[in-house]
Amino acid sequence: MSSKKPIILILCTGNSCRSHLAEGMLRYFAGDLFEVCSAGSKPAGYVHPLAIKAMAEIGIDVSAHTSKHMNEFLNRKVETVITVCGNADQACPIYPGQLNRHHWPFEDPAHATGSEDEVLAVFRRVRDEIKRVFGAYADGRRDALKAGS
Repeated sequence: MSSKKPIILILCTGNSCRSHLAEGMLRYFAGDLFEVCSAGSKPAGYVHPLAIKAMAEIGIDVSAHTSKHMNEFLNRKVETVITVCGNADQACPIYPGQLNRHHWPFEDPAHATGSEDEVLAVFRRVRDEIKRVFGAYADGRRDALKAGS
């Protein structure tokens, strides 16, 4: 699928939690401006059910997302790469056409322990942190486009 919109690729190690939370948020905030994708350096092969649940609670559906390997994007012109965990930042290749790279690490909610309610609380907290960071990023990109830069 080709898109005229610049591609923003969000990377994490497993591509099961944080990168999908961030992908869903950025699509919500700026999907009109960018094609937003996510991938992992060692993809888990699934999207964590509590990530899907935490996003659904705020009206964002990521249930159709899939876990992908970052190498699937090596033949695509990726404008911006955002890593959301340290391991992906270290493993991240340079993509064709890449102009920007950001590293914003977040705690991995998949490692949370306790009851389902306690673990879900961690997913909600990380979701809300990602919402603040990626909402601000989307606002900044939108402002830059309006200013013509």
